[in-house]
Amino acid sequence: MVDAARARRIADRIQRIVAEMLDRRIKDPRLGFVTVTDARITADLRDAKVYYTVFGSEGERAASAAALESAKGVIRTEVGRQTGIRHTPTLTFVVDEVHENAQHIEQLLAQARREDEEKAERASDATPVEADPYKTPRERDDEEE
Repeated sequence: MVDAARARRIADRIQRIVAEMLDRRIKDPRLGFVTVTDARITADLRDAKVYYTVFGSEGERAASAAALESAKGVIRTEVGRQTGIRHTPTLTFVVDEVHENAQHIEQLLAQARREDEEKAERASDATPVEADPYKTPRERDDEEE
């Protein structure tokens, strides 16, 4: 088994290698503006997931995914050459949806803020139904003692 620190270092190295390959060596016209955001490798160093984002439309994302799949062998060969580990890990490219999820959360928070402001505005001119809405303790009768 490999320790977690070594696996993290190898994953970081794989991330840099893949980013450099996409920037300098892969000349596929389908490849759009791709950013490698993270890489994770299993504890046995056999499988690596490379997370990426694509700036553009859904069509450009699909074309970039196809370009990455077709260049997977060349990238894996370079990863094996530069890392020097015994077994080159298989690469799986995964679309990183953190940015989209963060935007969705921001939209939900903005909607909640608007609703809170509307409720506060409606409550500002509200008056209680009773003069004293809180219950007061009742007086004890002499009979209860």
